Amino acid sequence: MEPDLRRAADGTAYRDLNHTGRLDPFEDPRRSTAERVEDLLGRLGLAEKAGLMFHTVIEAGEDGEVLTGPGRISKSGTAEVVLGKHLNHFNVHALPEPRLAARWANNLQALAAQAPHGIPVTISTDPRHAFFENAGASFAARGLSQWPEPLGLAALRDPARVRRFAEVVNAEYRALGIRAALHPTVDLATEPRWARQAQSFGQDPELVTELSLAYLQGLQGGRVGRESVACTAKHFPGGGPQALGEDAHFPYGREQVYPAGRFADHLRPFPPLIAAGVSAIMPYYGMPVGLELDGEPIEPVGFGYSRQVVTGLLRERLGFDGVVLTDWELVNDNHVGDQVLPARAWGVEHLDPAGRMERILAAGADQFGGEECVELLLGLVESGRVAESRLDESVRRLLAVKFDLGLFDNPFVDEDAAEEVVGAPEFVAEGRQAQAESVTVLVNAGLLPLRPGLRVYAEGFDAAALGRGFDPVSSPEQADVAVVRLQAPFEPRSDLFLEAWFHQGSLDFPPGLVVRLQRIAACCPLLVDVTCDRPPILTPLLDVVSALTVSYGTGDAPFAESITGRVAPRGRLPFDLPRSMADVRAHPEDQPGFDDPLFPFGHGR
Repeated sequence: MEPDLRRAADGTAYRDLNHTGRLDPFEDPRRSTAERVEDLLGRLGLAEKAGLMFHTVIEAGEDGEVLTGPGRISKSGTAEVVLGKHLNHFNVHALPEPRLAARWANNLQALAAQAPHGIPVTISTDPRHAFFENAGASFAARGLSQWPEPLGLAALRDPARVRRFAEVVNAEYRALGIRAALHPTVDLATEPRWARQAQSFGQDPELVTELSLAYLQGLQGGRVGRESVACTAKHFPGGGPQALGEDAHFPYGREQVYPAGRFADHLRPFPPLIAAGVSAIMPYYGMPVGLELDGEPIEPVGFGYSRQVVTGLLRERLGFDGVVLTDWELVNDNHVGDQVLPARAWGVEHLDPAGRMERILAAGADQFGGEECVELLLGLVESGRVAESRLDESVRRLLAVKFDLGLFDNPFVDEDAAEEVVGAPEFVAEGRQAQAESVTVLVNAGLLPLRPGLRVYAEGFDAAALGRGFDPVSSPEQADVAVVRLQAPFEPRSDLFLEAWFHQGSLDFPPGLVVRLQRIAACCPLLVDVTCDRPPILTPLLDVVSALTVSYGTGDAPFAESITGRVAPRGRLPFDLPRSMADVRAHPEDQPGFDDPLFPFGHGR
């Protein structure tokens, strides 16, 4: 779709966004971003300013049309939030096939062009190029090229490969009209039980920093420009050290702790990303307990509510002047069906929604993630509790990103190109290669690589993926080798909304599984692969297996390439694997690595 362009007297092509029939400064592509921002800011009404400060979930119609009513997760119909509430930042969840997804993005932009000043929509997304599906954190690839989770990219120890991956993400996102990424996740995976590790680059501060910078360079580039996908680094000032490994999405996981005094390690990736021009930063939900910075006790409230952290540390000390986007739903409870997810107002639960919003603004945030309650913000301004000039401060930052991305001049995408670019064969092949290479061999007693001619019994794996020369059989007794693929263990939970998606709790395999594996190994040599979104306790498996691998998002066909040696597995552990849950419970949540791990960071045969 092409934008509807007019021409000024001197021939300059422009979009008449406010429908005046003349070229106004904010519509003039020859002017600087700063000039265009100031001109538009002076034209906006209070409601339009307020709408810019919300960034909520949106769902696409399966037919490429915008939804007329609420979706499964989105709270309101699209026209209501775009034209009624003046929102124009949206985190998209499920998407149809590429052509229809691009058509939906174009229809959304056409709807936004009907607003008083035609402010284009910024479509954002959580990671969606790997395997783990979690409506609160990430999506499986579903038509895009599929790569290992970031843990698997970290296992490759190759900044150039990470940058190339990010370039592919950039191409596929832009083809779909997605111009903002709610990633990279730069948290350190120091607490083995934490549910958010799959999207991280592991436990080591230096490696996480190096790979995060490579990712930023490939996806956003330096400063935001017309070829960029604007990046949001998260979760400031490091979301990994969750008390007992519980996730801060939920009330029982609200505390972040630093028993080893390693706060600086968790902060380490952010200053280089700020220096490199990262567009936005997202504070985490976590509520620090017992944290001091430069001798000053930090108030135990969620980081998004903390002026000490957002303004004092991020803005003033680290010099960040980009967008601060809160994590989702700090203000209101979220009710979905018969479940609820309480507002993540940790440490300020006593405040009402208006008081929470006022506190977030005072902390220094620019946008409210997952909210669309514009009436609360308008009420705060109209009552005098928040000055309109405070909104102007944030709106300047938010508009600048839209202008820098070129959205005001052309927010539309080519539906034909979307079909060609998204899931392009070369991208798919590169992703499969990375999946195969990232497999990490922990133990190999001469079993790998598997040679043709073997009869193979398989569980959790399609033995047909091994290809010609291998004979799938139906029982271990018939087999020359058994291949069993497992998911890292977790404790299923499903009381609160989203909770079922988060793999939390014990890292021990159930004892019955180990006994069953012993019975298989009594019949033939056994290869076990464990898909790691967290570091499992593998100690009971060591006496059972002839080969042991871990992977981080690898399909059956790339895994077959790896274990047959057609692609050499070269992954190295992105985190320590602990010996026991007793060691995990004794381990300081903020400390990278164990004193005596079963397999250390960097191990790989």
